[in-house]
Amino acid sequence: MSYRHAVGGRVYRFDDLRTLLGKAGPARSGDDLAGLSAESAEERVAARMALADVGLKAFLNEAFAPYETDEVTRLIVDSHDARAFEPVSSLTVGEFRDWLLGEQASGERLAALAPGVTPEMAAAVSKIMRAQDLIAVAAKIRVVTRFRTTVGLAGRLSTRLQPNHPTDDPVGVAASIIDGLMLESGDAVIGINPVTDSVDVTERLLRLIDGLRLRFQIPVQSCVLAHVTTQMEALGRGAPVDLVFQSIAGTEAANASFGVTLAMLDEAHQAARELGRGENIMYFETGQGSALSAGAHHGVDQQTCEARAYAVARRYRPMLVNTVVGFIGPEYLYDGKQIVRAGLEDHFCGKLLGLPMGCDVCYTNHAEADQDDMDQLLTLLGVAGVNYIMGVPGADDVMLHYQSTSFHDALYLRSALGLRPAPEFEAWLNANDRTALLHAGPRSLGAIG
Repeated sequence: MSYRHAVGGRVYRFDDLRTLLGKAGPARSGDDLAGLSAESAEERVAARMALADVGLKAFLNEAFAPYETDEVTRLIVDSHDARAFEPVSSLTVGEFRDWLLGEQASGERLAALAPGVTPEMAAAVSKIMRAQDLIAVAAKIRVVTRFRTTVGLAGRLSTRLQPNHPTDDPVGVAASIIDGLMLESGDAVIGINPVTDSVDVTERLLRLIDGLRLRFQIPVQSCVLAHVTTQMEALGRGAPVDLVFQSIAGTEAANASFGVTLAMLDEAHQAARELGRGENIMYFETGQGSALSAGAHHGVDQQTCEARAYAVARRYRPMLVNTVVGFIGPEYLYDGKQIVRAGLEDHFCGKLLGLPMGCDVCYTNHAEADQDDMDQLLTLLGVAGVNYIMGVPGADDVMLHYQSTSFHDALYLRSALGLRPAPEFEAWLNANDRTALLHAGPRSLGAIG
């Protein structure tokens, strides 16, 4: 089905929903390079006006990647909850925007609606929303998850303590963990990106975090962000695996570029559940441009592909999900303006689909962005009710070589907006003298692993 709209005396025609969403999106370097974005501001306006008139039901009848060959499409179609969708089923995209912004769209109603919203619907409505719209709706939605800490409660902001090291040196990792804990970071997860994707390194780092946790009775959960198969091998050895991690994308082919399938994730989820530690046991990272960079986007714009990744995530009721929004580089999000907009879109779409969304507020060193841009996105996400952000020593990841947010940034946001850490972690902070961590020292703690 094609879509048309006239602007300035010219009629613009869009061949299908996939084309329409690409043309309606904000200017984005990745979509520009892929030839998916509007060729002019006038065409973008025409696409948005045409999109606003599309009924939400249309998204149930048009696949963005082939059903027969794409398991993410099959997941989206086969898991759609028609009963949850019913309250908004008669609306157009434009009317859906108005409904979301209205008083009737309470947090409880939005939570009930989530299983009925497809990723493409979420992406579509986000494309006709201003920044304040994305913030206002996301702020209504609380998605609460629990492991040793409770993340996502109103009035709370958590952090992932990210103690990466360029050689996976346990002493260096321990030093960063001590630094983060002293500055009230780590209540979402202590999560390490290993340099080497090996079972030995994964197990050693997991035992380091777990030993420190047990020694000081800290209510935190650990994760080593190796490939999911590596983590499962470590689990089989008896390593203390808390959260199981995997990077995911919005098409089967893009996930294949990560070396992962839904069957593989199903197996990992089941293995982690058999540990009997709870329902929220998975951790996923995503990012706009991953499908495009793999040539696996099926002509779908990068933000819609990103929203489709959230359908994969919500299958597993994860503890944590975050977009690594500026990490893939300026080829996909060129500057601070594009990164800020993408971060708000990702957070909104994830929350609308029922996910516990965090964000790695970040940029690469060759992007046209700086820390002022990140401060803006950080503050906007705080107002929007983001579940958690990253805590990186000095905001400079010395292993992955990109710029993120620091332990001090989280303290700023909590102070400015009156937010607090997760309740279990806050109780530990209040009840314990953290100087014991300093006295133990990184060499002693690094030896635990």
